[in-house]
Amino acid sequence: MKERNRGKRVGTVGALGLLLLASPAAAWGPIGERLVIARAVDTLPKPINKFYKDHRLEMPSLAPDSRPGPRTPDRRFEVDRLLPFPFLDLPRTEKGLQERFGEDVSVKVGRLPWLIQESYARLLEAVRARDKGQILTESDTLAGLVADLNNPLSLTENSDGQKTGQNGLGARFSERSLEAWQTRLSLNPEAAVFLDDPKQYVFSIINGTYIWLDNLVYQEELARRGKAGYTEIYYEDLERRVGPITKERLSRAAADVGSYWYTAWTQAGRPELK
Repeated sequence: MKERNRGKRVGTVGALGLLLLASPAAAWGPIGERLVIARAVDTLPKPINKFYKDHRLEMPSLAPDSRPGPRTPDRRFEVDRLLPFPFLDLPRTEKGLQERFGEDVSVKVGRLPWLIQESYARLLEAVRARDKGQILTESDTLAGLVADLNNPLSLTENSDGQKTGQNGLGARFSERSLEAWQTRLSLNPEAAVFLDDPKQYVFSIINGTYIWLDNLVYQEELARRGKAGYTEIYYEDLERRVGPITKERLSRAAADVGSYWYTAWTQAGRPELK
């Protein structure tokens, strides 16, 4: 019995070590998240649109005193470590993924799809209970996760450009570029739609996001050529080359977020929310 428990402890320590060694999550920074959440509200139909507009400043990311929360390594999904695009044989459950690639696969590549599914389930329950505070908090959490899944760097082991000699790419694309462009970055999301299967929708997001990866990496490399460091000139060239990708991804993220919110409200029976 002692030996069995010792084995469990060793396994836990090993998993923790893998977690600490995992590459940092490639995610949009606070500016990107706020843009997505604000525009997601605009994608919603009445009357749910009014609920979110009336209470938008109560959402953690949009609150006047908002502070960025910690980023955990599981908030990513480095799917290209497992399969080549278009990931045709990717299991659709975390258990199936573990059975095929090992029990520690989620530690190695992240849990972003499952985090979205879990957050959506919590949001659905909050809407059914008409718990305003929990609805707003979980809507905010879900929005950040869905936004991250729309970031190509969240889906690759080259999340920081380390495999292509572009170290620091994650911060330059996902945060610093938005700091430089935010006054000129306007999103144009489509209207929110009802998702027939919100649990499985995450996998269509994965493929729709990953197709932008090669172009992003290539265009950023072109923006760096012939420049001494990451100066204002670099970010101007990056905006010209990569800005359209950023706008498309954030706009798509806003539409996806709105669709998840709208679907939760619809599945909950369209309760009156105040």
